[in-house]
Amino acid sequence: MVKKMAREAFQTLTEPMYYILLALTEECCGVDIMNKVEKLSGGRIRVGPGTLYAMLARFEEHQIIRLTAEEGRRKSYIITDAGLLMLTKEYARLKTMVEDGNFFISKMI
Repeated sequence: MVKKMAREAFQTLTEPMYYILLALTEECCGVDIMNKVEKLSGGRIRVGPGTLYAMLARFEEHQIIRLTAEEGRRKSYIITDAGLLMLTKEYARLKTMVEDGNFFISKMI
């Protein structure tokens, strides 16, 4: 279960956080995560190693992702059920924002 602090700390996700979690719907290692984030975002989001590994540590600490394999320095991760719930809630929040904006912007155009 996600700790209370995790819910507060991750009330809304930054774009890199969102795309990292999307990438981790399939098991992958750090380099693969960086590549998937860039591909999923159409090149808009690039996550450097420092940012990625700091975020992975926070996500793992709050049980949003879990370590699945470790070979030397190469570590693989996957999203947990709690992380998937967080991701789907963020998706719903973003979708609602777009729908709300669309209603008003379409009236202006």
